Amino acid sequence: MSLLELIDRADERSLAAAGLACLDRCLPLLAPDGGDVLRPVWAAVARGDGEAWGEAVAKARVELDGVDAGGVAAGLVREMLGAAPAEWVEESLRVWAAGCSVSALALHGRYEAAEVTDELIGRCRAGDAAGAGPLLAGELRRQQAVLESVAHGPTGLRRARELSTEGGRVLRAVVSRRARTA
Repeated sequence: MSLLELIDRADERSLAAAGLACLDRCLPLLAPDGGDVLRPVWAAVARGDGEAWGEAVAKARVELDGVDAGGVAAGLVREMLGAAPAEWVEESLRVWAAGCSVSALALHGRYEAAEVTDELIGRCRAGDAAGAGPLLAGELRRQQAVLESVAHGPTGLRRARELSTEGGRVLRAVVSRRARTA
């Protein structure tokens, strides 16, 4: 099933987890040491608690607002967090999760050896990953795995967090390697 189909069929919890997982994987581009900032947001997703979700998202925004990081990548991560809906409403979460998906793929594409176009990102989301490099293809697989895992209940959410942690480490390593060779 394509990423677009998975997002279309997802419920509130799956959508919140999908968007949050994308944000979590890209967070090192904004705050390399900010891993715990999103922990309360993950807890709200685990409980399916809309009120706690809104409070946790607001708190994360405040905490990350003070991070002094510039550049296009950090700006896109800020936009992902800024676009997180304050209310636990399916349609708002769907729009946010879809936007986070595109942003995360675009951010990963920035660090590929070959040029990644909007067309390639669109094809990947629709199920055609031909031409995607390893970083982009890995992010696509993680996004699909998160949505598939969360559909299986609370144990799936644990798997989604593991995938996000792994993806964040991969992205951090790629950025670090690129900085050393620049």
